[in-house]
Amino acid sequence: MACKLFKGLTFFLSYAILAAVLGMLQFGYNTGVINAPEVNIENFMKDVYKDRYGEDISDDSVKKLYSVAVSIFAIGGMLGGFSGGIIANRFGRKGGLLLNNVLGIVGACLMGCTKIAHAYEMLFFGRFVIGVNCGLNTSLVPMYISEIAPLNLRGGLGTVNQLAVTVGLLVSQVLGIEQILGTNDGWPVLLGLAICPAILQLLLLPVCPESPRYLLITKQWEEEARKALRRLRASNQVEEDIEEMRAEERAQQSESTISMTELICSPTLRAPLIIGVVMQLSQQLSGINAVFYYSTSLFISSGLTDESAKFASIGIGAIMVGMTLISIPLMDRTGRRTLHLYGLGGMFIFSIFITISLLIKAFFGYVQEMIDWMSYLSVVSTLGFVVFFAVGPGSIPWMITAELFSQGPRPAAMSIAVLVNWMANFTVGIGFPSMDSLENYKFLPFSAFLAIFWIFTYKRVPETKNKTFEEILSIFRHGNDSRSSLRDSRLYGSVLNCVNALEGHIPPAESAALMVAEEKPHPDSFVFAAGSERSSIAPAQPERPPPPLPPPRFPNSGV
Repeated sequence: MACKLFKGLTFFLSYAILAAVLGMLQFGYNTGVINAPEVNIENFMKDVYKDRYGEDISDDSVKKLYSVAVSIFAIGGMLGGFSGGIIANRFGRKGGLLLNNVLGIVGACLMGCTKIAHAYEMLFFGRFVIGVNCGLNTSLVPMYISEIAPLNLRGGLGTVNQLAVTVGLLVSQVLGIEQILGTNDGWPVLLGLAICPAILQLLLLPVCPESPRYLLITKQWEEEARKALRRLRASNQVEEDIEEMRAEERAQQSESTISMTELICSPTLRAPLIIGVVMQLSQQLSGINAVFYYSTSLFISSGLTDESAKFASIGIGAIMVGMTLISIPLMDRTGRRTLHLYGLGGMFIFSIFITISLLIKAFFGYVQEMIDWMSYLSVVSTLGFVVFFAVGPGSIPWMITAELFSQGPRPAAMSIAVLVNWMANFTVGIGFPSMDSLENYKFLPFSAFLAIFWIFTYKRVPETKNKTFEEILSIFRHGNDSRSSLRDSRLYGSVLNCVNALEGHIPPAESAALMVAEEKPHPDSFVFAAGSERSSIAPAQPERPPPPLPPPRFPNSGV
């Protein structure tokens, strides 16, 4: 089973994926690295302000400055994510990733030199630049991996994106503890270590080929595409992949240069675009970022000590890494849609338990036994919430957006989806603290969102497991055609129903004429007989003469 599951995973393909997902590790690291040294950064801001203006800054002002340092990362991510499609089309998937590392190096150097320069503005600018870098990575990396992966491994390899994110989060949490770099002298080094993934990718990625799909479909360089495929597949038998790309190219010739406006206005592509956007929202509005940003305070409010709460937060990162590893083989065995449904359903259940644990503390906080029991419930519920996030919503939205679109509209679709993801990320990060007015019910809005997203996934999201890009697109084309056919069949069926309803209430002569009309072949019957779903509505029948007309009867005449 294992051999069958990983068939096609060559050494060079593994190397290319490892080099590419360093960009997603960069994203995960910079998402979590700012949280651990919060107190140290605030103390630095107080010192800088006092040296400049000769007076102490208020605590509220320091909190606002720190929130700028946190949130400006998401603003940069929006800009980078929105630009991903343009960069991918102009410089290629691999070329865009290589150029993006310049931003990664610049942003890391700015953050690392903040304390030396004695200017917190440098921290803001560095966080913004590294945010642009991470936004581009979230658009380019899934696109590149989905285009170089063979069909049977596309799901599992797509999950590697989320694995890299979780590894980056875990590394930032571990390095940020006080015993390592979470100190007044160590936090600039902690932020500056973001230079490592950028330099490592600059060293590893040049050996990797450009996306064969980009080379063949966008650039029309067939020989270069064949060379790239031979290296990735470790085989000269690449005609099947070439033919799949050619079929995709033929189907998408009219959409070879799809802009964002054209994508939004296309009736065929509107449905997959809506699905891609809602899938991104299901990841961010699930409440997972609220857990990442505030898990320590959540555990403390549940009754854990400060030290236990910090190690429980590190446990969240470790569990995410483990569960993401487990989900890699499940992705191509179980399917994207099924895992996403399991993930959303499990998160919904445990979000209710988190609310229950908060309510128990409010109502029974004076009973020590209840506090101990509630602390365990809170930790287990939060860890269960994270487990089910890693199973589905953590990785599938990044992957399925790239799978739902063919070569032409894919860059524009990824740009829109990633922009929505970053906007939702920013909204949750800024808005969750203001939800304190809901007190112990602050997680209920996330529970409502999870229920809505589960219903949407069940009703609208197709299964993309082991389907080519053209087969996935045909699902939506067929959906449009089926709706049109259904309207036609309902219209024709209503005519027949009217005839049957009128029978017995009209004069026999008119009834006989209608019977003749009903028995004549439908003008589209030859089309229906070719295999359409509507063939049973109007089957072709041989014409026969009408029955003889009976003598006329006149109402109330007795004749």
